[in-house]
Amino acid sequence: MKQEVSLLKRKVFLAVAFVSAALTGCGSGESQKNTEINIPPPPEVDVITITRSSAVLTQDLPGRTQAFRTAQVRARVEGLVEKRIFTEGSNVEKGDLLYQIFARNYQTAYDAAKVERAIARQALARYKYLFGLKAVSQQEFELAEARFKQAEAVFSKAREDLDNTRVPAPISGRIGRSQITEGALVGREEATLLAIIEQIDPLYVNFTQSGSDLFRLQQAINEGKLGRTGLKRVELVLEDGSIYPLSGTFLFSDLAVDPSTNSVSLRALFPNPKQELLPGMFVRVRFPEAKLENAIKIPQRSLLSDAQGQYVMVVDSQGKVAVQRVKAGSMAGGDFIIVEGLSGGEKVIVNGVQKARPGAMVKPVTIKQGVIEVSS
Repeated sequence: MKQEVSLLKRKVFLAVAFVSAALTGCGSGESQKNTEINIPPPPEVDVITITRSSAVLTQDLPGRTQAFRTAQVRARVEGLVEKRIFTEGSNVEKGDLLYQIFARNYQTAYDAAKVERAIARQALARYKYLFGLKAVSQQEFELAEARFKQAEAVFSKAREDLDNTRVPAPISGRIGRSQITEGALVGREEATLLAIIEQIDPLYVNFTQSGSDLFRLQQAINEGKLGRTGLKRVELVLEDGSIYPLSGTFLFSDLAVDPSTNSVSLRALFPNPKQELLPGMFVRVRFPEAKLENAIKIPQRSLLSDAQGQYVMVVDSQGKVAVQRVKAGSMAGGDFIIVEGLSGGEKVIVNGVQKARPGAMVKPVTIKQGVIEVSS
């Protein structure tokens, strides 16, 4: 009897163990299955919702910088350069002494002329007194007067020559390298160039616009397709593509087209307080040309192209990516104007295009005025 009970307990134990093992095995398989079918969330992409608004059409026109004012420092008297006072490449103020030319001979001539003028003045005063007493003739008085005028002219020239031995800065600005060294003979038969000073704050930018582009623009404005902007502010695009932080003022454009280049010359003025811009730099001027109403704009990075033409990547209401063919027109600052392919309301991918494939699912994040908001 005891043996039967023991055998029965043993069978019950084995059955329970078998069931437990089976249940454990089933749980492990289900967990593995869940792990295998775990799908990662769709990637996030930044999108903008297309809207229509007015836009200022711009064009980036090639140009070069030019100093606002340029002055050549020249020797006005002959002599040896005794000393150079300034540091090359530094800023100088108007009137600062730049060079000292050997002045001993000019000082001697000045002193002699000063004495001769004093003698001639005394003689004129004496003859004037005697002429009043009718002790000398009018001719003698006039001769004394002429001698004084001549002495005065010689004195003035001697004083000017002595002053010119000290060469000052004619304008304020940045002075370049010296064209001569101490000990050089200057001013013989010509006004020797000593240095050049350029005022570069503010700074001119000279640029050109195609004559044919200008004609088409004026025609579109006259037909009412575009409006006049009336804007005088322009931007500067540097060689590396960055935007100069300070805006400039449009000054004027030529009234004629250059027949050799078929272009019109224009000029703008830019502040340059840190002297980051130097004369002769190649730049591009972002010039406001006209105003377009009811326009569609997209950032440059949103516009893609392939062998079939231009396109953008759009996301529908379900988060599915698709290719939308478009046609871009003019620029509006850093944006493209879309003339075909978009009508408004579309969500165009701005960032994350590399993570989006046609037909794939994504999570759109709407960018609005620099603030990122998760779209519904």
